[in-house]
Amino acid sequence: MSHFGKFVSCLGLASTLILSGCSSIQVHLGMKVRLAKLPVTSMEATLPKDPAIAPGEKTPLVVTFAQPDGKVLVTEGQGKGKVLWSDLAITATVVAINKKGVVSLAHDPRVSDGKTGHLAITVPSHPDLHAEIDIPLRYDYKFAVNFSGSAGSSGMNGSDGTSGISGSPGSIDPNNPSPGGNGGDGGDGSNGEDGGAGGDAPPVQVQATLRAGAHPLLQIGVTAPGRKEHFYLVDPQGGSLTVTANGGSGGSGGKGGRGGSGGSGGSGTPDGSSGRSGSDGRDGFDGPNGRAGSITVLYDPQVKPFLATIVLSNQGGPKPVFQEQPIAPLW
Repeated sequence: MSHFGKFVSCLGLASTLILSGCSSIQVHLGMKVRLAKLPVTSMEATLPKDPAIAPGEKTPLVVTFAQPDGKVLVTEGQGKGKVLWSDLAITATVVAINKKGVVSLAHDPRVSDGKTGHLAITVPSHPDLHAEIDIPLRYDYKFAVNFSGSAGSSGMNGSDGTSGISGSPGSIDPNNPSPGGNGGDGGDGSNGEDGGAGGDAPPVQVQATLRAGAHPLLQIGVTAPGRKEHFYLVDPQGGSLTVTANGGSGGSGGKGGRGGSGGSGGSGTPDGSSGRSGSDGRDGFDGPNGRAGSITVLYDPQVKPFLATIVLSNQGGPKPVFQEQPIAPLW
């Protein structure tokens, strides 16, 4: 390998290490900093995208640090700064936070209902620094649950036909002429496989009741045979729940194989005939779509004014059924 080639290879390896997040290399190159080696007077935590979080949602945390000379340091990730998350110690309550500073809340509202998320942030290298942030929970969110059938598998492509063998050469000697051999015919391409059928969606049942109060919320449970029940707490003022039970899409058919080219005729007196090209295989047919599932909505009378909050989709399936009846609190 040339010296230039070795240089490019080493440069590529270094770039890979940097991009892979090797913190020691990033600190050495000045791309990141270690708080232990810097004077810091204060810190502040914020959720710049949204100060509140909904069940199942994620939102990035940003922590800002002030230095004695007025300079500001910011965490990596959403803050696009140089401070490593590994330099911080964070205790999360109700919510969770990962090693990249992304805050999340469990999908199941029963875990967090009536509570407030909280983060307590410290810096082991600076014991005097401390920041806390409350994270309110929100339910004016567009929730969604999907019970649609699985997509069908794609058909395999057909194999190409083999090329015909070239004809053997004859003689072009005028004193001893002989014809060239004919080229062999190309093989036919095989047909592509048909796509698999899409899966059927199961019958889905939705239960909805109202938690009355100054700010009413809908308690909603959604279940299907053999599936785990999903729960939602929805603010009808801006929030919604979309329930989908469409049939799975059929798999695409495989492409037919191309016919092999005919072999060329051998040279001679006269030249041999070229072989015929093989026929292309037929493309496979797309698989049929699965059937949509039925959807039944059982709702408490108090929910009736807010039924538009529940959006249903079972394209091509039976019309959803709505039944009004007393529904006790779901939790």
